Amino acid sequence: MKIAFLTAGGIAPCLSSSIGGLIEKYNDLAPDAELIGYLNGYQGLLLGESISFSDDVKKSYSILYSYGGSPIGNSRVKLTNIKDCAKRGLIQEGDNPLEVAARQLEKDGVDILHTIGGDDTNTAAADLAKYLQDNNYDLTVVGLPKTVDNDVFPIHQTLGAWTAAEQGAIFFENVSNENTTSRRQLIVHEVMGRNCGWLTAYTAYEYRKRLANRQFLPDILIEKRRWDVDAVYVPEFSMDFDQEVIRLRKLMDEKDSVNIFLSEGAGIETIVAEMEAAGEDVRRDAFGHVRLDEINPGQWFAKQFAHRLDAEKTLVQKSGYFARSAASGQRDLELIKKSAFLAAEYALNKQSGVVGLDEDKGNELTLIDFPRIKGHKPFDTTQTWFTDLLSDIGQPTY
Repeated sequence: MKIAFLTAGGIAPCLSSSIGGLIEKYNDLAPDAELIGYLNGYQGLLLGESISFSDDVKKSYSILYSYGGSPIGNSRVKLTNIKDCAKRGLIQEGDNPLEVAARQLEKDGVDILHTIGGDDTNTAAADLAKYLQDNNYDLTVVGLPKTVDNDVFPIHQTLGAWTAAEQGAIFFENVSNENTTSRRQLIVHEVMGRNCGWLTAYTAYEYRKRLANRQFLPDILIEKRRWDVDAVYVPEFSMDFDQEVIRLRKLMDEKDSVNIFLSEGAGIETIVAEMEAAGEDVRRDAFGHVRLDEINPGQWFAKQFAHRLDAEKTLVQKSGYFARSAASGQRDLELIKKSAFLAAEYALNKQSGVVGLDEDKGNELTLIDFPRIKGHKPFDTTQTWFTDLLSDIGQPTY
């Protein structure tokens, strides 16, 4: 039996751990199985580039639990985007990427394919599984849901998201000390989240939990208010900019600093429209997503606020790469191992789908049919932990 692994999309604090969990379970259930990894996601599958997992790797699987990133590499490749695949030299002109991928799997004699990624990765896996089924190739495909945004239907908690929030909070613990470098300091913490504000909100929540356990010296500049969160902006909320200026200006006058947590997708439509109206080129990836790292939403928001708040110094910091490249935290690791173990069991039973906490089944960890997997799940802003957070910092929901 041959079992292949593939990680794709952006990295998250779960990829190495997921592969470690799968190896650990297969060591128990199918110790003689040959394990391989396609290098750099679907790119490696299309190019026929893979590596075999040696006995030493299989024996030392636990090392993978302590690493971030992916031991087999990642890439963003959309199998149904024929033009992009050809442009990047992944297929020949006139080829169908799904057919090329299927031929490679057949050539390699793969019986089980594990895809670890977000909605794009697993919908691509669904396309591939359907193509293989329609062409009478017997392959089981079982995915694991990775994304720091926690925005995949119908999955309650995606792998790596908790850790990304925890790491973003740690990142801002250091950045927040910058409030002492000048008077009237504006700090914008830009957090990943294209369409969903969960990561921004939960990062602020984790940061404030850590803040509650710290000691302060209010007689000098070490006053808790200066280190606290003053605003959390997510794509799910529309913002009354003028009212926010009034509220934040009052805070700036009172405590000489303002700290904003901003989801990179908040207000992106306005920013893109402004850029295109000015004749600027807005680049997009193979999936049609705006390349947010080139847009710099944090800088745009900082520019809007700085003058109105009479900020003497403005600092924009992004925690995205710091947070997403971390090794899995303990809470995530427990869910990752449970998910990976179950994924191996389903795969050996020749059942395809994505293993996740199914919101339609009371958050039961189970196998979810590929057609039910969809992206762009919005953050539920009515959750008590979030409404309490906004109430604590005095931010209206408008």
